[in-house]
Amino acid sequence: MSGAAPPSPQAPGPSPFLSLRNLEKSFPQADGRLFVLRRISLDVAPGDFVTIMGPSGAGKSTLLAVLGMLDGDWTGEYRLLDNAVHALKPKDRSALGRRYVGFVFQQYHLIDDLTVAENLAMPLSYRDVKPDDREAAVADTLDRFGMVAKKNLYPRQLSGGQQQLVAVARAVIHKPALLLADEPTGNLHSSQGKDIMELFRDLNAGGTTIVQVTHSEDNARYGKRVVQLRDGWIVD
Repeated sequence: MSGAAPPSPQAPGPSPFLSLRNLEKSFPQADGRLFVLRRISLDVAPGDFVTIMGPSGAGKSTLLAVLGMLDGDWTGEYRLLDNAVHALKPKDRSALGRRYVGFVFQQYHLIDDLTVAENLAMPLSYRDVKPDDREAAVADTLDRFGMVAKKNLYPRQLSGGQQQLVAVARAVIHKPALLLADEPTGNLHSSQGKDIMELFRDLNAGGTTIVQVTHSEDNARYGKRVVQLRDGWIVD
């Protein structure tokens, strides 16, 4: 009997770089629970550049804190590079975050009594990088970000744009697979903000996966896609 051959089974596609399934975050209150994130399901591919947008109080920064493993009090599933984050103990979750994630905050979060070079070295000290390797990484990063002349200055001696540049450099000095940015240009004037966003675009072109939170349509254009949050829900 003749006929068409049955189709060959297709190989499964690659696993997402980052995957969330039914993730929820809530707080107890008198009449039940206040939900900040509701049934969040999201896939991020390797090398993606995702922008999370939405009104104030939508849950954007909370979601970013979960992705960065700064917040472990949630339910649902979170996988990063085939690691089941939701199943990890807090200590192991923190270690995973230190290994794979860099975080850029709106308020810079530099250490005031450390120089630029010392601020850059801090993340490496948490990762047991040998002193010689740490020194070499700081030197390379200072050169890459054009900050060699400012290595011995303190944050208070820098402009806002320069402080944020140091914050970005600190976030990527250990070459994280995932860079998270929470309103990274919120305290900068337009030209400084543009410099930071162009730096993000270059990092993304080099293979760094980025998720940013922003209210800025201009900043969103540097990314590849936008996820809208409203009242804790992902909306179309």
